[in-house]
Amino acid sequence: MQWNTYLKGYQNYLRLERGLSANTIANYSFDIERLIAFLNQHTILVSPLQISPQIIQDFVYQCSKEVNARSQARIISGLKSFFSYLLFEDLRKDSPMELIEAPKVGRKLPDTLNVDEIDQLIAAIDLSKPEGERNRAMLEVLYGCGLRVSELVELKISDIFSDEGFIKVTGKGNKQRFVPIASYTLKYINLYRTTIRAHQDIQKGFEDTLFLNRRGKALTRAMVFTIIKDLAVKINLQKSISPHTFRHSFATHLLENGADLRAIQMMLGHESITTTEVYVHLDRRHLTQIVHQFHPRKQ
Repeated sequence: MQWNTYLKGYQNYLRLERGLSANTIANYSFDIERLIAFLNQHTILVSPLQISPQIIQDFVYQCSKEVNARSQARIISGLKSFFSYLLFEDLRKDSPMELIEAPKVGRKLPDTLNVDEIDQLIAAIDLSKPEGERNRAMLEVLYGCGLRVSELVELKISDIFSDEGFIKVTGKGNKQRFVPIASYTLKYINLYRTTIRAHQDIQKGFEDTLFLNRRGKALTRAMVFTIIKDLAVKINLQKSISPHTFRHSFATHLLENGADLRAIQMMLGHESITTTEVYVHLDRRHLTQIVHQFHPRKQ
């Protein structure tokens, strides 16, 4: 049925033509693999070149009973991308997704932390352990620069331009951007480098990687998640947080303090301003303050 052959071609397309990261490609692939599992489960022998809209509709209907509307919309989006690739390669004349509509989902507002909660999390780090200085530096970078967790674990020493006050970040699609870094954040990076990292046995290939695990290799994304989850439990924080929460907090706090939305967009590496605009919805008071401060009829 050749599904795996076409899936591999699709993955190569996403990597070479679209420049997507391995994590993003894995997420796209999961949607196709889910469809393949459905076909196998129901003994439906059909190739991706002949699959009909009705079979897709049956698959989507089953998904609707297993996942929420947001996940269902993501699956449909992934399938549309796959069949658009087949059209692009002239392997199909039409897409079976043309009449498949995704469920309407509201824009999910990101969870954020206030400054006091961030201070509590960082203060809860056990600095008596070797990884303590590293973890403090990581959280300061997450909050101070608004990085994605993948950008954090891939950050290189050579990406840090201390004199200029910037770090070079490689984001989605290998797109690079320069993000300001405060001297306060640089202080904790340098403290980690001189007191902990300089004394580690670093594995070959990771000499330039900033944040290392105890084996001298790059940290995994999962490890950063675990570190943050454990700190949240330690301070009894009644919120579900992740590394991305620090990124959301970075953007929200900048906006609340009067930063320009387009400047925040550039620092976050958002391709579209509409992605950044979600932070405007977090605190309506900010909009009120703007009107009172800048509108000519504010009085």
